[in-house]
Amino acid sequence: MKNLIIAPSILSSDFSNIVEEVKTVENCGLEWLHIDVMDGSFVPNITFGPKFVNDLRPHSDLYFDAHLMINNPEQFIDAFSDAGCDSITIHSEATNHLHRALQMIKNKNKDCGVSINPATSVEMIRPVLPMVDQVLVMTVNPGFGGQSFIDLTLEKIKLLKELKEQNGYKYKINLDGGINLSTIEKAREAGCDVCVTGSAFFKAENREEFVKSMLKIANNS
Repeated sequence: MKNLIIAPSILSSDFSNIVEEVKTVENCGLEWLHIDVMDGSFVPNITFGPKFVNDLRPHSDLYFDAHLMINNPEQFIDAFSDAGCDSITIHSEATNHLHRALQMIKNKNKDCGVSINPATSVEMIRPVLPMVDQVLVMTVNPGFGGQSFIDLTLEKIKLLKELKEQNGYKYKINLDGGINLSTIEKAREAGCDVCVTGSAFFKAENREEFVKSMLKIANNS
């Protein structure tokens, strides 16, 4: 199994000190930054838009992994692409034209991802699995940080791993929600390649030690 990718979510960072917060991600030797975009409609919270990404981009060489938790995401794909995102993930539940929206992302030469909520089955996204670069499994109900990991999502992770191996798909399996030192082992055993960690990372007393502990547990799984 390849090394685990840890992607801290800036949703849990101190927005008043965002550039320095992002620098701590780099200082921990990490390469991904998860950017949660929420519209107050698809999920019960509001975060930020393309300008935030555009303003942050000159301050970091991290891989900007944008997670659009918004209705009709195709309306904003160009804007977030042009703002400097490296990857854009959209929700299967948020658009009536999932294949078209994913193709829009690929046409912008960005990595594309599809996400499913805890109550959404893998069957809903099987037709697009050959074209995506990552599948983001929500392991909490999206909208707020600090929630507990939902164990029923583990079976979906296992199924996605099986489908990937059986069909030679190339996508990474990304998990978002409730990932910490207590849950990373079962997430890794189920088959995740990338894990988003928000509160556990940004509220850690020593972020570097937290990352080391996460990787140690994950690599022993």
